[in-house]
Amino acid sequence: MNPPLPDSLCFLNGEYSPLRDARISVLDRGFIFGDGVYEVLPAYGGRIFRFTEHMDRLDRSLRELRIANPHAREQWLAIARRLIADRQAAGVTNQLIYLQVTRGVAPRDHVMIPDLTPTVFVMAGEMKLPTTEQRTRGVACVTADDFRWQKAHIKSTSLLGAVFARQISADAGALETVMFRDGFLSEAAASNVWVVKNGTVMGPPKDHLVLEGIRYGLIESICRDNGIPFELRRISRDEVLAADELLLSSATKEVLPITTLDGRPVGNGQPGPVGARLLAAYQRAVAEQST
Repeated sequence: MNPPLPDSLCFLNGEYSPLRDARISVLDRGFIFGDGVYEVLPAYGGRIFRFTEHMDRLDRSLRELRIANPHAREQWLAIARRLIADRQAAGVTNQLIYLQVTRGVAPRDHVMIPDLTPTVFVMAGEMKLPTTEQRTRGVACVTADDFRWQKAHIKSTSLLGAVFARQISADAGALETVMFRDGFLSEAAASNVWVVKNGTVMGPPKDHLVLEGIRYGLIESICRDNGIPFELRRISRDEVLAADELLLSSATKEVLPITTLDGRPVGNGQPGPVGARLLAAYQRAVAEQST
């Protein structure tokens, strides 16, 4: 039996309606091909965190798909704020705003049909942050080969690869799947991965093999402001396995320590000091920088 759909407000193609009543055409290219992109914006207490950076990434993804951005940033912000207010009225404090743009509706054809009217969908829901136990004890993850396509830098709605990757960890009773491509760290199913060794924070380079999370720039600036060495480069599997600390970052995980990888402890098996410093600075940034 399918779970009941929520009746919270959503935005679809210029109109607001209950989410359970929203409808798209079966010929929408997002439905047929996954021909679209999305963003997920965290909002703390009604304030969106790093709105500009999320809009920059949306612009980049849309350019890659040759889709014109259907809204100015002020319009996106107004839509998000209306949905946030609706959820706040229902008692939801911290939220995720999901927005999706597809190429639009057309007869089925693989070619990128130009000048279609994009389909625009936005909804808001509760943001479930890591538990106190997860923050203080860390989380378990598993590893896998990165079998996805080679345009991971596009935040595409074609997420079957990520679904398979995340299911690997779910089947193992772990939180995330840390992936490697040709023996080098790429990312996790729905998170970026950071390696800490001898006090240095390291991450994979920003290229087409990794989705540059919004926390990429934030963690770099936190490290710079706090005197923590920071480096982006290719990181081998052996280096990951020998790390002092491993960290996940995403909108919902913020900065979360991995303390077990493939059943083996990371470092001493406890959350480390560098990760704690990054999380504290992250939470200060949330308090200071939200829109």
